[in-house]
Order: sequence, then C-alpha cells, then structure tokens
Amino acid sequence: MPLPYVLLSAAVSLDGYLDDTGPERLLLSSPADFDRVDEVRASVDAILVGAGTIRADDPRLLVNSAGRRAARTAAGKAEYPLKVTVSATGELDRAARFWHTGGEKVLLTTDEGARRAHALGVAADVVTLGAMLDWRAALEYLHDRRGVRRLMVEGGGSVHTQLLQEELADELQLVLAPLLVGDPDAPRLFGPGAYRRGRLRLAETRRIEDVVLTRYLPTAPGTGDRVTAADRHWLALACELAELCPPSGTAFSVGAVVVAADGSELARGYSREGGDAVVHAEEAALAKVDPADARLATATVYSSLEPCARRASRPAPCASLILDAGVRRVVTAWREPDTFVPGADGSGVLAAQGATVVVLPEFEERAKAPNRHLEG
Repeated sequence: MPLPYVLLSAAVSLDGYLDDTGPERLLLSSPADFDRVDEVRASVDAILVGAGTIRADDPRLLVNSAGRRAARTAAGKAEYPLKVTVSATGELDRAARFWHTGGEKVLLTTDEGARRAHALGVAADVVTLGAMLDWRAALEYLHDRRGVRRLMVEGGGSVHTQLLQEELADELQLVLAPLLVGDPDAPRLFGPGAYRRGRLRLAETRRIEDVVLTRYLPTAPGTGDRVTAADRHWLALACELAELCPPSGTAFSVGAVVVAADGSELARGYSREGGDAVVHAEEAALAKVDPADARLATATVYSSLEPCARRASRPAPCASLILDAGVRRVVTAWREPDTFVPGADGSGVLAAQGATVVVLPEFEERAKAPNRHLEG
C-alpha cells in the first residue's frame, strides 16, 4: 500500500540529547532554524508527535508565518497541516494546547485507548487501529483516509526510534546544537533496539547560525516483499535514470540500479547507455558488477519497468540476466505492456525461479513519463 513520505525532524545536543531534566524546555535550535522548521511545517500535509511529547512539552505545532499560511490557502490547502498524535492508552490531557490551536486533529490509538479518549472528551477525531498500535496501519490510514502525502514527525525519541526500526522513515532532518547535556536521565533522540544495518546517505549539510542541519536518507533495501523507505528512494532513482535514455520508437526508456543488502550501490544503468542502441537498463547495470561479487546473492535490482522476459535484440532477456547474476529480489514501478512483446511476463519468469518481485504502482506514472511517445 502507498504510504506518506515520512520526514523525521529533531534537534539534539552534541552528546545526543533532546532536552535536559530542568523544568523548562531546553531550546536547542537557533531563531533562524525555528523559522526553517516553520517553513517545513508549511510544506507538509500533517505533523505528528507522540503522546509523550504532548505531555512533556505541550506543543502547539503551528505554522507561525502568516505569509506561509496564506500561501497554503491560496494553493487550496487548509491553513494549518493536520495535527496527529499516537497513543496506545488514550491517556491525554484534554486541556493541552495541541487540541485547541490550529486546524484539524487526529488521535490514532487502540480500541482501549479510544474508549478512554472518548471518556476524557479529547477534541480530535479518534481513530482506532485495533487491539495494538501498528505504525504501518497508521501511515496507511493517513495516506488513504486523510490524503497525507508528506508527514513531518517532530518527536519524541520513542516515535523516531520506532519509525526508524520499522524502516518507515524516508528522511531524517537532524539539527546539531553546540550544547552538552551530560545527564543520563535526560531524553535521548534514539533508543536501543534493532536497527537495519547499513549507512544512511548524507543528502545535505547546512550551517544555520550556530547550529548545523544534516539531512539523511535510508539506503538498505527491504527483504522479500517487505517494502522499506529505501526501496522507494532507489526506485525513484531508477525512474530518474530512465529520463537519461536516448529516445527510441522501438524500445522503452528504462533505468535500473543494483543495490547490496547494506544499502551500497553496486551499479546503475539505463537503456541505450553509452551509445549501445540495444542495451537494456538492467543489462547495462549488471555488466558493471563483478559476477563473482558475493553481494549479488542478497542484492535488489530496481528497474523502472518490469524486466523483460523475451527480446529480439539479444539472446538473454533481462529476467534471465538477473537470475544468472544470483539476484533474487526485484522492485519495479510498471508491468511491461504489450507494446513490443505480446504477453510479456518478466515477473512470472523471475517468480518461477524463486525471486521476489515487488511492484510499487505509485511510481508508475514517473516510469511512463519518458515513454509517452510510445503510447497510442
């Protein structure tokens, strides 16, 4: 199921703390960075915090700039993003500012938590996710029922930890403040637990007065049919590569990326790359990887179009090349139409040999874009 783009946002001290243990909230960001956060808030469809953040900080989570609010309404959006909180117990202070400022609010909770929240009179749409909290179900609800395409998560540490551990975070925006807390009882950004191996990719660093913003993207692919945020990043890259293809009236424009299990990019390619008029994207990418590379056995191939099962230009179709390389997981955006090969079914060829094929239809239009001239 499609999910919102999940952006985790936090500011921490040099030693990794979100706050100290004093009675007042420790301000880690600079004035210019608070304005940047306001800009990000204005750009999203919803802002989410955990119940613990509401209890500890009593945030309003507003877009403070009147100009940004006006721009939202001019674009046909609500003045304020939807405000969302998650609580298993439903034990929340109905007088908190979260409920009484801004626009619409949603509480995602359990069956038991919903009963308690209704009894307390919490001023929000109370939505139960069942007997237990399920983050994927929560995100699916926000996407499908509330139209949330971009979700900003502002805490707390347990929420950030859970979303990263469940591989549901698309981006981490982390501000590093020039302070040291050093109190073992103070809240930290990330808690212990099982995180996916592999390095995050640094997308940006920016100095903002005396703090530094860093933006990181996850890189480690999912396993089997489990889709992670990194899968979406890599498939988006494959779609971008398809736009580099020299146009053709007799072949699709396709991009492909081969990624190791730890998130290391092994190779990339695109159709007709390097002046080869008949080379396919997956073929071009795999040709750049040493066939003896042991990482291929647990790698994922991302292709903007389903790998071909038959081709006239060369003996080996891409589905066979992928299997021969030892790869057993493929993520694609678009099933091959019958434009050139009737009954194309590269996914069936792959699945018959034990490979997992994941189709992410939310990328289909991007994959089709460089091939519009072939329609009709």
